[in-house]
Amino acid sequence: MTNRTADALLFFRAWLSAPLRVASVTPSGRALSSLMTAEISAETGTVIELAPGTGVFTQALLHRGVAEENLVLIEYGADFATQLSLRFPTARIIEMDAAKLRKLPLQASAPVGAVVSGLALLSRPMRKVHAILEGAFSHLRYGGAFYQFTYGPKCPIARPSLDRLGLKATYIGCTLANIPPAAVYRINRRRPRRAFERTHQDLLFDGQKYPS
Repeated sequence: MTNRTADALLFFRAWLSAPLRVASVTPSGRALSSLMTAEISAETGTVIELAPGTGVFTQALLHRGVAEENLVLIEYGADFATQLSLRFPTARIIEMDAAKLRKLPLQASAPVGAVVSGLALLSRPMRKVHAILEGAFSHLRYGGAFYQFTYGPKCPIARPSLDRLGLKATYIGCTLANIPPAAVYRINRRRPRRAFERTHQDLLFDGQKYPS
């Protein structure tokens, strides 16, 4: 049995046991892995990966130049965590729920520049999604980014949720080569509006006379 076949079987068993937690019945393909990690390099610093599964995105991060010791892999599934520890022995592998990430005393050798998420956010309650994002951004340095893929037609994080957390989503691209086809979004903190910047609403009131 090849590693790819073994990974597929492991993924399928995990999906059968928890279909709402595991994003797909098969590991992500190379096209999606390349798209998810396209903006990450050795200069990114520490990278946190959520739900790495069999390590497809992890391997892509290494190919981008991220040092293995700068990888923090957050995996809930015990079987996946065991496989990851064998494949990436110098990465930090933590078996835990990603919704508790904020409580993790992260001692990284370099600032966290990116979070790569393999989580199925669409199937999670909104409170869980908020906890995951709050936890991720509590560790991310200023300017760091959260990368999320989806099989849906739009960003898996609703606009009201982004507004509430002070975040914005940017569409990176999609790949039809993945099974199923997937799109990738970058989530960043919004840039605070400076005092001298005027909103569209401000401009609408220019020249209007107010009653005395």
